[in-house]
Amino acid sequence: MIIKVCGMTRAEDVEFCDALGIDLLGFIFHPESPRNVVQDWVAAQKPGRALKTGVFVRQGVEEIRAIAAKAGLDLLQLHGGHTVEQCLALGPERVIKTMWPERYPTVERLAADMLLFAPACRAILLDSGKSGGGHGKSLAPKDLQRLQCPHPWYLAGGLGPHNLTVMKTTGAAGFDLNSGVESAPGIKDHEKIRHALQLLRGKP
Repeated sequence: MIIKVCGMTRAEDVEFCDALGIDLLGFIFHPESPRNVVQDWVAAQKPGRALKTGVFVRQGVEEIRAIAAKAGLDLLQLHGGHTVEQCLALGPERVIKTMWPERYPTVERLAADMLLFAPACRAILLDSGKSGGGHGKSLAPKDLQRLQCPHPWYLAGGLGPHNLTVMKTTGAAGFDLNSGVESAPGIKDHEKIRHALQLLRGKP
């Protein structure tokens, strides 16, 4: 199971999550987000284990490549409706492609699109809302339990200690935590993260 904590804005949160065993740390490159960060600060963060994941919305391939190189990113999470061709150009082994189940009339249509993008990304992230991210609300677990897709997919949207037990029943291969483990936007609550990790992995 992959666990990601997104919206990192403080070095102490990066260090805490890395030491705790979080797999992916998310850094948001989107000026409209309260968790937006700059390339130089991200470049200065040197986790020992966790992979640095850049979150992009409107940027194109060349701009994403430039930011990734300067910030020292390991993975690229695309939240802007990027195409299969763009994902392939950035490198399938690096890309996490975001999709929004609420856009689709049926779970089967969602699964078909997931399979279309499967060769172009390492994983697919299912988020709440119909675009962007940071909505702070959760998807319906019953709908996700019906999802048939062999490609690894992660779950985002309002996840935290209050709902992870039921969300574990969806079959997601990973969980992307953000507002549900914060005390304020961009300020991570270390006890909530520790509790979330315990619920997901059963570790004290």
